[in-house]
Amino acid sequence: MRGITRTRTRPRKRPRTRLFNRTCKADQQTTTFKSTKAKGVRPIRAPITVEAPQERAILVGAPTKDVPQPAAEEHLNELEQLADTAGAEIVGRVRQRLDRPQPKYYIGEGKVAELKEAVKLSQASLVIFDEELSPAQGKNLEEAIGKRVMDRAELILDIFATRARSSEAQMQVELAQLQYMLPRLKRMWTHLSRIRGGIGLRGPGETQLETDRRLISLRIRDLREKLETVARRRETQRKARASEFRAALVGYTNAGKSSVMRAMSGADVFVEDRLFATLDPSTRAAELAPGVRVLLTDTVGFIRKLPHHLVASFRATLEEATNADVLLHVIDASHPTWEEQKEVVEGVLKDLGLADRPTTLVFNKVDRLTHSEEEALHQRVSALYDERVVFASAHEAGGLDGLRELLAEEVREQRPEAHVILPSYDGEALAILYRDGEVVSREEHDGRIEVVARLPVPLIGRLQRREGVEIFLDA
Repeated sequence: MRGITRTRTRPRKRPRTRLFNRTCKADQQTTTFKSTKAKGVRPIRAPITVEAPQERAILVGAPTKDVPQPAAEEHLNELEQLADTAGAEIVGRVRQRLDRPQPKYYIGEGKVAELKEAVKLSQASLVIFDEELSPAQGKNLEEAIGKRVMDRAELILDIFATRARSSEAQMQVELAQLQYMLPRLKRMWTHLSRIRGGIGLRGPGETQLETDRRLISLRIRDLREKLETVARRRETQRKARASEFRAALVGYTNAGKSSVMRAMSGADVFVEDRLFATLDPSTRAAELAPGVRVLLTDTVGFIRKLPHHLVASFRATLEEATNADVLLHVIDASHPTWEEQKEVVEGVLKDLGLADRPTTLVFNKVDRLTHSEEEALHQRVSALYDERVVFASAHEAGGLDGLRELLAEEVREQRPEAHVILPSYDGEALAILYRDGEVVSREEHDGRIEVVARLPVPLIGRLQRREGVEIFLDA
């Protein structure tokens, strides 16, 4: 039997390697890679940073001919601000004046062809209409242009979805999005458009649409039930604050409501010069004078052409304004169309049933006006409106003194002046007077303390139940 000869082979020599540092500019972190000079060995590449691509958007304004040209241009400028807030890059604008909207595309077919060419030349990935499109119009436009099409309402809903922080706000936005999406589901299932329908030919496309409609309807019902629970919880919180004077800040988005609240209360409230910078309502206490306090509530800002689904979803949040003692309507005095913005806010308040609430007009940002512009504003406002008016600036020292004095007067009007006599040993009752009321005078004699103070009505009832305390109200 022949022996088996084994051939020994030398182990393959590994190529020499060395370590070196390379800095990634994307994240400014130093990363270590292996590199080799050996022939035939491919060097390891640096990691690739993947970032979400920025949408390139074309704006389309198609107002009817009864809208003045300056107003139409202002609406388109505001749409550009909304698109910027959503993170899009504006690469073009298309305009058309209409006698009435066209049923198929909203705009004319010639303008659709022009829009398609503009999309091609600018390499846009998104088309945004300033007017609300029907589901059929949106579907027809996407088929004709070949790009995604959205309207102002959908853009606002997208901004709200990214800005909502609290669970309540997220539920409200989700409810509004689902209500908006429900009649547009067929447009979202275009990848199943080749499946034929008809008797005996029902395909998975139609089945999927029916399933989605059912699931969305169930989710909408679930969200409504949860928001009703939130509304009941807020009602309990409001009852606990019933003795406090409450003021709600309402107004157009970016009018400076959060800035006013931060300057009045000193609280760390998020402020940014963007549309819909804050969505979550917040309540803070503001000290107006010794013993005079007000609870300020910052509500979500309004805007023209606000989706009605969104108003309905945020109704629970806006109930804070319903229960306020006074509405502070904050107006951007430096904005060229502040009168139109004021009308928009008043229209939304009317829809919410708040048109008859006591309202004070707060003209904010007067620091941006020249002296002559401010004088002209004073004259115009006094000639047009009968409501109480305050001119303010949230960024100037003393710019909110007028608002503080006006609110303090309203607090005092709702608090009757009372003569309180209490035993000197009842330090707790005395502390309550100083904490929750405005003490005007105090005298001590014969082991008793006599205090004259302006007190909330619920507090008077609580004090009267204390042993040894006597209260006399001025007629």
